[in-house]
Amino acid sequence: MPHALNFIAGWWLIFSAFVSGAVIGLGFHREDFLGGYTSFRRRLLRLGHLALAALGMLNVVYGLSPGPTNAATPASLAGLLLLGGALAMPLVCFLSAWRKSFRHLFAIPVVLLIAAVILIILGVPS
Repeated sequence: MPHALNFIAGWWLIFSAFVSGAVIGLGFHREDFLGGYTSFRRRLLRLGHLALAALGMLNVVYGLSPGPTNAATPASLAGLLLLGGALAMPLVCFLSAWRKSFRHLFAIPVVLLIAAVILIILGVPS
């Protein structure tokens, strides 16, 4: 498998999305849960949950994409950036739901993900 790290980590991210969704879902039946449907905290928890699933799927897809033929080749920079962004985005979402001041960290996962996509589009050798 060309990008095994991304493939395996992607499935763990998807699993984490299922678990976090189940935990968060325990309170969603209450109108006032985390300040109500449109509250900042609740929106950020939903965004973090979605980021786990979506970026997990993106890592699985990248894990299945063509890669180097040499099995000894270390993980590609694009793959590492993609995985870093996939881990950082939900983390920043969940931290921002906890303390609003963490919202200033959103640039970190965004830059990681944009850099990964640029490297993939440009076809930088993996």
